[in-house]
Amino acid sequence: MRQNLKQVPAYRRGEFFTQLSHPALADLESLLFPSAYPAHAVLFAEQEPSSGIVVVLEGEVKLSINSSDGRRLSFCIAKTGEVVGLTATVSGRPHEMTAETLYPAKVAHVTREAFLHFLARHPEVYQTVAHDMMRSFNLACEQLRTVGLSSSVPERLARLLLAWSESGGKSAAGARCRVALTNEEIGEFIGAARETVSRTLSAFKNRGLVSQHGYLIVIPSRSALESYACG
Repeated sequence: MRQNLKQVPAYRRGEFFTQLSHPALADLESLLFPSAYPAHAVLFAEQEPSSGIVVVLEGEVKLSINSSDGRRLSFCIAKTGEVVGLTATVSGRPHEMTAETLYPAKVAHVTREAFLHFLARHPEVYQTVAHDMMRSFNLACEQLRTVGLSSSVPERLARLLLAWSESGGKSAAGARCRVALTNEEIGEFIGAARETVSRTLSAFKNRGLVSQHGYLIVIPSRSALESYACG
């Protein structure tokens, strides 16, 4: 009898978990002890020694780096089923980013020692770990390319919304993405001030390039948004 999909924990549908064999999955799940965190809780901070990985069981976790003068650049949002802190855990080096919950979330911490022992028992999982680390590296490179090489805030914001909409699904109205962030937090992803993000979003809406309904942003035409940003 097939297990009802609704009975499967949401985190198991994450790419990392779907690549594990049944023995490896069962072994890793035996190490997961959920902990609840409020919004904006720091799970680990950059330059801190790695204490292990963090598995996002429910909610979303923002990964960012900070400058000495307090500026912040956000790289990505880890969602349910994703594993963060892998690079520092495997390498033994300090965390290269800060992980912070966006809103109340449930996560599981697995100590570095326990995770390395898990890998020793299931060496085939190293390939999954390498794949996940490469994906994170590519995302970081793309984010740096967006911030460092895009010439204008409209282009940077358009690229960000288009990237988020790739995993947000589509409706009859167009591509969409859920953005439960303030304009200041959005600005951390593109290196822009809150006021600039507000003006740019307003310009997008006035030109019919996006519409916003609460946390939901709809992009009627991806090509139109791309053309406006690059034009």
